[in-house]
Amino acid sequence: MMGVGARELIAAEYRLTGLSPDVIAELVAEVGPLWHERHQARLTARPRRRTVEAGAQHKLVFVDRLLATLVSLRHGTTHDVLACWFGVDRATITRAIGEVRPLLAERAAPSLRASG
Repeated sequence: MMGVGARELIAAEYRLTGLSPDVIAELVAEVGPLWHERHQARLTARPRRRTVEAGAQHKLVFVDRLLATLVSLRHGTTHDVLACWFGVDRATITRAIGEVRPLLAERAAPSLRASG
């Protein structure tokens, strides 16, 4: 798993994400709760043998999911490279980007969504 120092370095380096640390903090504050809400809804919507919080916990916290998505969108970095960088499996990165990217698209201005 990625250390806090590395996370801060990625968030602070404009060239990696294309966003300032302040904008990243805004995204975490705005999109993070939406991601958590949707994640909880997915967990409660399916039949389970265990309680919702039982079992394995995320190895990739939301901030790391967001940063991986931003780096992927900016540079087209492969999921394998991001997986090595964040210390998780490629499938975890693929799932994370698949969850965070739609949330970023919903947040984007309508004129930006229409052009993509």
